Amino acid sequence: MDADAAASVRAFLEAHAPFDGLLPRHRQYFAEHCEQRDYAPGEVILEPRMGRVSHFHLVAAGRVRGERPDIGDDGSEAFELGEGDTFPMAALLGERATRTVYRAEDAVRCYRLAREHFERLFTESPAFRDYCIRGVSSLLEQVQQDIQRGAARSLGSESTLDMPLARLMRAEPLSCPPELSVREAVERMHARKVGSMVVVDEAQRPVGIFTLHDLRALIAARADLEAPIGSVMTPRPCCLSAETYAFEAVVEMAQRHIRHVVVTEGERLVGVVSERDLFALQRINVVHLMRAVARAESLDRLVAARGDISRLIDGMMAHGAGVEQMTRIITLLNDRTVSRVIELCLAEEDDPGVPFTWIAFGSEGRSEQTLVTDQDNAILFDPGSEDTVAVRQRLLPIARRINEALDRCGFPLCKGNIMASNPRLCLSFAEWEEAFRRIVASATPEHLLDSTIYFDFRPVWGDIAFGEHLHQRVLAMASGNSLFLHTLAGNALSVKPPLGVFRDFVTERDPKDDVHRLDLKIRGLTPFVDGARVLCLQAGIEETNTPERFARLAEAEAIRGEEAEAFTRSFAFVQLLRMREHQRQAAAGLPMHNRLDPETLNPMDRRILKEAFRQARRLQRKLEIRFHL
Repeated sequence: MDADAAASVRAFLEAHAPFDGLLPRHRQYFAEHCEQRDYAPGEVILEPRMGRVSHFHLVAAGRVRGERPDIGDDGSEAFELGEGDTFPMAALLGERATRTVYRAEDAVRCYRLAREHFERLFTESPAFRDYCIRGVSSLLEQVQQDIQRGAARSLGSESTLDMPLARLMRAEPLSCPPELSVREAVERMHARKVGSMVVVDEAQRPVGIFTLHDLRALIAARADLEAPIGSVMTPRPCCLSAETYAFEAVVEMAQRHIRHVVVTEGERLVGVVSERDLFALQRINVVHLMRAVARAESLDRLVAARGDISRLIDGMMAHGAGVEQMTRIITLLNDRTVSRVIELCLAEEDDPGVPFTWIAFGSEGRSEQTLVTDQDNAILFDPGSEDTVAVRQRLLPIARRINEALDRCGFPLCKGNIMASNPRLCLSFAEWEEAFRRIVASATPEHLLDSTIYFDFRPVWGDIAFGEHLHQRVLAMASGNSLFLHTLAGNALSVKPPLGVFRDFVTERDPKDDVHRLDLKIRGLTPFVDGARVLCLQAGIEETNTPERFARLAEAEAIRGEEAEAFTRSFAFVQLLRMREHQRQAAAGLPMHNRLDPETLNPMDRRILKEAFRQARRLQRKLEIRFHL
């Protein structure tokens, strides 16, 4: 290439990932050694009969259509590549012919790099090599790192929860045998200025833990401090491996209401990490916030405690938490809020005298909640020997009070009335079982809509085992009815990913401001959620969380492992964009919603989003083949 052409190529590379992350000399090498090729509409660029691939292609302008026949049980596949996309990576790395026909959809310009130059760049540039091997997943990590750095700058923090516990352990753990007296154990704790003593057996395996919190309880009870510590310790302490990430320790502490986790290698004690160690990594204290929610003395206090959640998510982004981690934390906080609201309402109102289980549907049932969420809940009760209708009438007033209190806490009332205060959703076990039986037996439009909501339920408060038992019964009903699954799969195909034929994305005009946007929740996430649900119901898998569903499907060999990874990665990216938009809207004081103007995305985000939607199409294609739709 001449100097002007090479400069044009360099400018293009600097504007497109992963090339913008290459060293200048590597971009220069690409620009000097590539060749420009133009293709007419309909012209074949590359196909299997051309033999072993000799060039790496980078699309500089136009659209390339890829057609890949006979790819396993999915049949043929067609996809589109646009500006900044590359091909055919697998064939180049495998030193073979491509299995895909690449054809110019319209006038196309490509920058081609001969195999020898591709191999040299692959060898010398770690960033380019990482992209070639891992593809879009490496770009997704780059996006998350950019978000993390930006959030860290705004918080003035460079610490991260994305580190193994081994890096947090400052000193040798303090341990003792069960026979040591409480008094001597406390003296050793005081001398070391630590708040815990791990009780171990002869093989240095943790059997219990004793903390200053336990000591205060003993003193208050006037207990004998000469007693062996084994008699007053907390048995079976929470143990995590040294490779476990700090974030997981935060989640364990929040879930178990504890202040210390024991760190092990194999079964042997190697350290202790306290909440203070973890708090040093956090600008906003996750466990403290959990505790403030769980102990709020009034509804006003509870509403105030929840005010820090948005800043918490900012902090978690800065600390390197992934999307799944953030949604888990949000769901945990929401579960704690629901539980505390129920307790406060029961304390304020006349207790109906009926044990009940509070059930969450939808995103809360899947543990996938973000900051924008309304109420989808219900009540499961056991009437015992009483009349079911009479029991329901006693429960409905308290259910209405709970729904209203949750609305004050930031969970808007459901416009579709999918709430426990609806008599249709305040049912006994037998009534719920019959309701699900009707849904499975008759695939009416109403029942299909109900199935997309109700089959992702999870007990949140009350007799959890009672709710889990109902979930198991429902799963058995659905997995054994092939006609229901076939209809449900067909319904899952009704929401298509918003990929356009002539444009990157299919958008809808917003009448409020005339801007064309796409709905990240309905059009972006729903295809993954619905597809994972159908496949798990067919396989008899109880899991309700979408990423975990894909993992369980891979373990059951219902889908391939690489498919599960691609679906999970794509789902996570759409959720990441959604959460990022929520944070931007909240910071600007705007009403939060799920609609995104794709024109606001940078080229890399657009590229990954297109790939995510392609994966949603592949998942739907799998449903078409599997259920003969």
